[in-house]
Amino acid sequence: MTDATQAAPPAPSASMGDPFPKLTDAQIRRIEAHGRRRTVAAGETLLDAGVTNAPLFVLLSGRLEVMQVQDGTESVLVELEPRQFTGELNMLSGRRGFVRMHMAEAGEIIEVSREQVLEMVQADSELSDILMRSFIIRRVQIIERTGGDVVLIGSTHSPGTLRIQEFLSRNGHPYVFMDLDRDTGAQEMLDRFHVGIEDVPVVICRGENLLRAPTNQQIAACLGLNDSIDPAQVRDLVIVGAGPAGLAAAVFAASEGLDVLMLESNAPGGQAGSSSKIENYLGFPMGISGQELANRAYTQSQKFGAGLMIARPATRLTCSRKPHAIELDDGTGISARTVVIASGAQYRKLELENQEQFEGAGIYYGATQIEARLCRGEEVVVIGGGNSAGQAAVYLATIAQRVYMLIRSNGLAESMSRYLVRRIEENPQIELLCNTELTALEGNSHLESVRWRNLKTDVEEHRAVQHVFVMTGAVPGTRWLAGCVALDAKGFIKTGSDISKDELAAAEWPLARAPHLLETSRPGVFAVGDVRSGSTKRVASAVGEGSIAVSFVHRALHE
Repeated sequence: MTDATQAAPPAPSASMGDPFPKLTDAQIRRIEAHGRRRTVAAGETLLDAGVTNAPLFVLLSGRLEVMQVQDGTESVLVELEPRQFTGELNMLSGRRGFVRMHMAEAGEIIEVSREQVLEMVQADSELSDILMRSFIIRRVQIIERTGGDVVLIGSTHSPGTLRIQEFLSRNGHPYVFMDLDRDTGAQEMLDRFHVGIEDVPVVICRGENLLRAPTNQQIAACLGLNDSIDPAQVRDLVIVGAGPAGLAAAVFAASEGLDVLMLESNAPGGQAGSSSKIENYLGFPMGISGQELANRAYTQSQKFGAGLMIARPATRLTCSRKPHAIELDDGTGISARTVVIASGAQYRKLELENQEQFEGAGIYYGATQIEARLCRGEEVVVIGGGNSAGQAAVYLATIAQRVYMLIRSNGLAESMSRYLVRRIEENPQIELLCNTELTALEGNSHLESVRWRNLKTDVEEHRAVQHVFVMTGAVPGTRWLAGCVALDAKGFIKTGSDISKDELAAAEWPLARAPHLLETSRPGVFAVGDVRSGSTKRVASAVGEGSIAVSFVHRALHE
């Protein structure tokens, strides 16, 4: 089976509007003020697939064809009529495009550079609404009709395949998935490229490059996800982590005119991005998935010009110099006048000897559609008593045959929102096992069964469960800081008045003032969200901290 797959903005509907609306005379005049009018000949190519920082074209006369190119063959996706315009979400990010555009008939166009498009969507509310809506709907249609420029060949039972699916999906990059277990054409594709089963999963990137069992960094490099980022540029603000706190800081800082760059090791959304449904976030009475919330926030940050460097984790913060220097995994550095650390926290791993053996092959740390497809009609275990675990249990109960929810405490009341507790208690598909811990994982290449034990009775049970979702505890993402800022006993970053005088002295705090509310023991370096000591581990709280931090960033920039 071949799927065009992506966790993306919601599917287009009539309420979202026409993906190719026609502009009015007044709108065209305002766009032309940002660009240049020129004549184009029949057969002229305006844009090739794979080009970064593509301009926007408004067709005034003639006929423009937008085409997909695969294996050297062109197929027309859409023909634009006068008053219609080109572009999709890559217009905002500056990443490589998926399509080729050429003039089927001679005519006249307005050409607007990407930089001018960004200025336009920030300054003109009406045009912003028209362009942003069209860009989002068009990206969804690219996914549905073409699958984009990536083919992933792998097995649903392979941890590497699952990792790559999550990376592409959560980064909003469309792809075609060929399942070796179900698609007879997949083996033909492997034979065509002389690839052995030991090389799987395989990524065919942009129809040209074949990557054998690639890392996320290799995929990002092949797709040019970071090509529009200038690493030598000194930024007003660098944000480490693109979860809810980091995205909020990026939106507010960029909208207020700061030059902003986010560094993200995996994908926008952070831990919250793996939540199947968040129902207690302000303004979404019907709930919203963590991935959809992340997609919207990332698109919003792009609208205001914030940059994102993906699959490039920070490995070190140099504290002894200004501007601050953040070292990346390849040894290169990014310079910033101020830094917001939003590197979040990860779920704590199971304390079992062979847990790493089954990561991605029965042990999962998120409950998105990708993981859910693997356990349809089967029994699953969810470990954890927080909201994320509750959301996962309720979601999986709609797909799995049965959900066993394991918690070490006496109940859920102290750690979970009441609405989730009630849903779990009233759902016959969910069995809550209090005072219970997982004791063993059994299997070969994939998890086959588990054992758990009641902590009060010491009775152990064995179940043929092949899928365990771990959502318990939190390990802060602070190892890369290497003693640069003051941490609490659990490794979370201390900020503001929580930093003791001794800690400030040890850090050689140079200013007469005390640290600001969210400032660390280093001036101009702030911490927000789950990585901060004493923070409330909720999406809304993280968003609030990210936005509040920007007011202190402005103060630090003026010192």
